Amino acid sequence: MEKIYTKMIDEAMGAQWADVNVLKEKRGKEFHVTDGKPYVDAVNKMTVGDGQSKAVIDLHKQSVNAHYDTLTGLTNYVKPEDDPFVEHYQTPVILEILCDQDEKFQKSVETFIAKIGDMNAMIGLESARRYAGFYGPTCVVDFAMIPGSTSNVVNQILKKTDIPADHKKALLAAKSWGMNTSYGVGEVFAQSVEGGATLAAAVDLEIAQLKGIYENPVEAQAKLMDSLGMDSFDPRKYMAEYRKKMEPVVKAAVGDGVHYANAVTIPAYCVGDIAHHIAQSTFNMCKDDMVMGIIEGVTQVVDTSLRAAIPKFKSPGQVLALATGSGAAAAECLLEMDGFNGPSVVEFLTRRFHNYVQLYPTRGAAAELHNCDFMDMVYRGWGIIDRSRKVKAGTAADLKPNVSGLAIDLGPLMTHDVIQNPQRYVYPACAITVRFAAMMSLADYPCLLTSEPVTATMMTNVIALDKATPAAPVRACKNCASASVVDFRHQYCEYREAV
Repeated sequence: MEKIYTKMIDEAMGAQWADVNVLKEKRGKEFHVTDGKPYVDAVNKMTVGDGQSKAVIDLHKQSVNAHYDTLTGLTNYVKPEDDPFVEHYQTPVILEILCDQDEKFQKSVETFIAKIGDMNAMIGLESARRYAGFYGPTCVVDFAMIPGSTSNVVNQILKKTDIPADHKKALLAAKSWGMNTSYGVGEVFAQSVEGGATLAAAVDLEIAQLKGIYENPVEAQAKLMDSLGMDSFDPRKYMAEYRKKMEPVVKAAVGDGVHYANAVTIPAYCVGDIAHHIAQSTFNMCKDDMVMGIIEGVTQVVDTSLRAAIPKFKSPGQVLALATGSGAAAAECLLEMDGFNGPSVVEFLTRRFHNYVQLYPTRGAAAELHNCDFMDMVYRGWGIIDRSRKVKAGTAADLKPNVSGLAIDLGPLMTHDVIQNPQRYVYPACAITVRFAAMMSLADYPCLLTSEPVTATMMTNVIALDKATPAAPVRACKNCASASVVDFRHQYCEYREAV
């Protein structure tokens, strides 16, 4: 298995470094879609290891290539307001392909759509709670089934839907890690209520929207983009062209026994580096030297920690756990350099959230999703660092954080020229918050700290070893920061009841 672990790390870090190196070179400049080519090149180096399914690897690789080729055929610029959606055009297409290939699955989707219409009270309750901020900060598109998330609501509906279990798992996956349209539960309800509709009418409109994203996923996504004024390229042309390229790949995956739940998820999560992580918004954010330094320093921590642990890994899951855990520990370490920590940030951002709800009742359903990702990351990192501080206590020993006994190397943060010289970037005698300020910028966009290209690549490798088992959503408690520090909401989580 050591070859598999090395392969996972090489491929994941290859994707991450492709992003980081492009950002270092292009930050502050005008973005072009072709700037994403180094990421495509990194993905194309992915191979099929012993015991892995080629069909699974192809879902990842061919989706990235189809995305890049299709997008460059339509435009060479995506404006910042449009870049969050570039990874939302894939799952709708895959769902329609599966329905067209499999009449039984199509019938299950129709049964599920009918059940949505029977869940008036539950959908109204969940929409009202999200609108009012009842659950606290919520990632509406969370890959787990946290309270307030779309996957939580979908799971509640599926539990009462009489269709085959595997079809339930596919539909749940398609609105968790898979991104069947950009829609987040409760958005139409909130906008309708604030626009003057009665609560009953707003629930009816919400139900109609939820039905629509399953009745005609591609057209539903296109209409959502129409409503938002997305004009960087034609989404209908994109999805039509993407389907042409991906239909044979999906057919091959189904023929190889890849679970539908994996088929609808893998193609979406891997494409976002082109015109989203490598994009104008990221180029603009990384003009800040400290922001760029932090992304680079955390990437170095993840890379060195993973490579040092290769002989010690006992399972592919451990590789993924160390990848995300080392990034979390690095983020916490950066907060602590300026006298902050995970719990203090969670409390700060949670208090801010409740004010934000009152200031902006029509906030987008996804507004705080990355704040949630950031809080989960630093809260986890705090737990890792806190344990190692207690071991160190008052001794002169080095701080030795670890994940399941696997060491995390924080050295790259301690030797990074930018991170260790904050006085260069603010009033020199009072440079005690500049790193924290950069971290707050990243709280709105932590994708390269958590890290999405690393997670996407590693998860594809893990799924390739077990193609018949649905990998998404997470069927475990993920120890949400927002449920562990301030708000009480554990009883509303669906992870134990996942279909």
